[in-house]
Amino acid sequence: MLEEIERVRSGAELLYGEQAVEAALDTMATAINRQLQGVNLLVICAVNGGIVVAGKLLTRLDMPLNLDSINASRYQNQTNGGDVAWLAVPATPLSGRTVLIVDDVLDAGITLAAVHNYCLAQGADSVYSAVLIDKMLSVAKPIAADFVGLQAPDRYLFGYGMDYKGYLRNVAGIYACQETGKMP
Repeated sequence: MLEEIERVRSGAELLYGEQAVEAALDTMATAINRQLQGVNLLVICAVNGGIVVAGKLLTRLDMPLNLDSINASRYQNQTNGGDVAWLAVPATPLSGRTVLIVDDVLDAGITLAAVHNYCLAQGADSVYSAVLIDKMLSVAKPIAADFVGLQAPDRYLFGYGMDYKGYLRNVAGIYACQETGKMP
């Protein structure tokens, strides 16, 4: 497996370097600080992909907040998505709260829409979402993120929380795998 991971990493195209990603996180934080100031904020990190983004974003937010996590996944360390699997839900009550879901990438939007709807069903007053990457797809998504760091083409990405078969989340930069059909 490690040989495959190294082939993928060495053949990938750098879309955004660390400096560009950090600047995008600064811009996102500024917008969140402006729009969500004065609310009883609960940040929900969508794990595993959102861990890096949430960690980087939290230190840039200048308001009191609570932090929790949710684990709803369509990929489960694979390169193709399936049904949403609910692996963990927040322990913090959502009723009456303003929720900010933080995730790595808005791909087809199925998982983010499911998490958004879950939060509303649990009584959240309002639900916002922040994603580092919004993939540019040729089809409409069921949800749009409220705060977006960067846009990327519809390719398989890794770095800053995004993974390739569970690996490469820790890479500092956003990389696109080789085009479909050229994958190792």
